[in-house]
Amino acid sequence: MSYHLYVRPVSGDADPTGDELKLDWVLLDASGELQASGEQEPRETIEDALGRNSLEGVRLIALIPGDEALFCFADIPAKQARYIRQALPFAVEEQLAQDVDTVHLALGNVSDDGYRVAAIDHQRMALWRETFLDWEGAELEAIFPDAALVPLRDHDWAICLGEGTALLASRRGEWMTMKAENLGVFAQTLAMPTEDEVAAEVQVVIYGTTDAFAANESVVSALVATPRLSVHREPMDGAIVELLASSHHHHVADPINLCQGSYAPQQSQGGALRLWRPAIAIAAVWFVLAIGTQLGMGYYHQQQASALEEQAMAVYRQAFPEDRRATPRNVRRIIEGQLRVASQQGGDAGFLPLMKYTGHQYSQLPGNQAVVFNSVNYTSSRGELVVDVRADSYERLNALRSGIAGHGLDASIGSVVNDSDGTRARLTVSGG
Repeated sequence: MSYHLYVRPVSGDADPTGDELKLDWVLLDASGELQASGEQEPRETIEDALGRNSLEGVRLIALIPGDEALFCFADIPAKQARYIRQALPFAVEEQLAQDVDTVHLALGNVSDDGYRVAAIDHQRMALWRETFLDWEGAELEAIFPDAALVPLRDHDWAICLGEGTALLASRRGEWMTMKAENLGVFAQTLAMPTEDEVAAEVQVVIYGTTDAFAANESVVSALVATPRLSVHREPMDGAIVELLASSHHHHVADPINLCQGSYAPQQSQGGALRLWRPAIAIAAVWFVLAIGTQLGMGYYHQQQASALEEQAMAVYRQAFPEDRRATPRNVRRIIEGQLRVASQQGGDAGFLPLMKYTGHQYSQLPGNQAVVFNSVNYTSSRGELVVDVRADSYERLNALRSGIAGHGLDASIGSVVNDSDGTRARLTVSGG
């Protein structure tokens, strides 16, 4: 059975560099049932609890203070993960209060407002990751901002009251942490509609223990009395970490895992891997037998390949008896070079042939109405045709380039600019 261990630094003691970091924690089984818990305990006590129950390979999920990570949106038109990662720093740098190079960016799911992004200082992220790595009996799976796990359900905003602090999460995916005494001022912001918003009730749920509600009764009363806010109280029996753990386990919240890129945890060889050892042993025996067979076949095919190479080189030397550079490894490249030289000596393709091939491929391009030639320039000294072109997507430009290259011409795309209207680029065509 798989187990998930959720740990959350105690409010006011959230310093990963401290000698005695105190943690609230809960242990859930595969069905989400609470198996064990603790409050304000050090790491060693939690590891002892796992050891007493003979648990190994427990998945560790750390919930760090929400104000450690900044939430922002990234409006990126690209859809391929590689291009999204490349554009991400440029898309969010104006929303950050520090140099983007000093910030670790974790990418979340896409929404109507763009990609959801969590930004955290590199040094802080490294400290938190080191704090939760290499636990005895537990393997780090994820690090989340705790406020991002406050369950919304059918509400627009969710608030979780703590000891003097409040965790907030919104329908758009935003999260934040603030002093509970400031909730009354924040409520005025929630009640104020935007210019294009129809004035309607804002559904707000407040989670808290009996003690938390009693300690913040004036703040809660101010929220209830705020116009446009429909406030619902949701009492809690356990600690905040229990609420957040249940929200994550039952997929009520959609937090951003900060363990991405260079901060992704490297799983150890123990734990869950041990369950696969019998299958690995069988696979290893099969692998050895397969390798033996392949080695024998490989030796036979190598002999055949060597004989064919000797025949090919004999034919080449009959055609080029003076060439001593050619070997079986480079003969293809040398022949291609000789053909290229012969083509160049026969004269570069001029403006009209290049324009003809380019125009023909344009006419064959599906949906060519979405491709527009803004300007055409020809340089006779280089034999190059340069076309400034706009299309609705980069894929359509690439299809045009591939079609031209398929006719033996050199075609490349450069100076690509993606904007809301599509893609602008420079298409360069030469005679090869």
